Amino acid sequence: MCFPNQPDLSGAGVLHQARRDQVADACRVYSASSRKRRVLTPADLKHLVVDEDHELIYCYVPKVACTNWKRVMMVLTGRGKYSDPMEIPSNEAHIPTNLKTLNQYTIAEINHRLKNYLKFLFVREPFERLVSAYRNKFTLKYNSSFHKRFGTRIIRRYRKNATQDALLNGADVKFKEFTEYLVDPATQRDGPLNEHWQTVSQLCHPCHIHYDLVGKYETLEDDSNYVLRLVGVAESLRFPSYAKSTRTTDTMTAQFFSNISTQQQLRLYQLYKMDFLMFNYSTPSYLRLD
Repeated sequence: MCFPNQPDLSGAGVLHQARRDQVADACRVYSASSRKRRVLTPADLKHLVVDEDHELIYCYVPKVACTNWKRVMMVLTGRGKYSDPMEIPSNEAHIPTNLKTLNQYTIAEINHRLKNYLKFLFVREPFERLVSAYRNKFTLKYNSSFHKRFGTRIIRRYRKNATQDALLNGADVKFKEFTEYLVDPATQRDGPLNEHWQTVSQLCHPCHIHYDLVGKYETLEDDSNYVLRLVGVAESLRFPSYAKSTRTTDTMTAQFFSNISTQQQLRLYQLYKMDFLMFNYSTPSYLRLD
């Protein structure tokens, strides 16, 4: 594989070099954890999907086209079993046994793959991703498992005079209550955040793992097809084009944030700050941080 040892001087090559530099700079300047050389444990590697045939590692981030990327990885690793990613049902893409993750290897095998395989991840504006996760997990009827698991806990903690029904089913969590839960020190003590709202820096460890490519949700198709070109499968496989009318937008995100206090906004920004800095997302204009 010619990448990334030989410099790629195309427009895309320069763009991806700039993104890698941005991550490295943010890690050096802001991340206290990156200064303490922390040894990654197998648990840290469960989001890294491995494709042996194409020597590829993809760190999936929920709410950043991860269903479609998992479908593509199933086509790549399926040895002919699948040819069209969109024929794979979305629930099948999320069955853990359908893809192999890096934590299933020995330490020596992990190190070999981290050193030699092409590694990539996809990121999204942090608050857009957060609102997208909230809308998906707390406002849709079919996500009752999330309502039971998180909604009931959130309502019990943060809603005064909650009805019995709300306490039992957790089905109508307000965005304001969800953000209270996220910034509450008690939540941090309970252990890592759920993957749908955990920070990218905690899911994929970009200060410890040197990613060759940082794709962005905002340029999803271009970046995805660039990855497929690098691994030599662009002739036979295209990333599914994506036109979802319900997609969470910047305007929508601003609307959600207008309902929470300045203090809450500031604490949320602190929580996701590394993701903003690492991936070069500017502080949203709607935030009241002064």
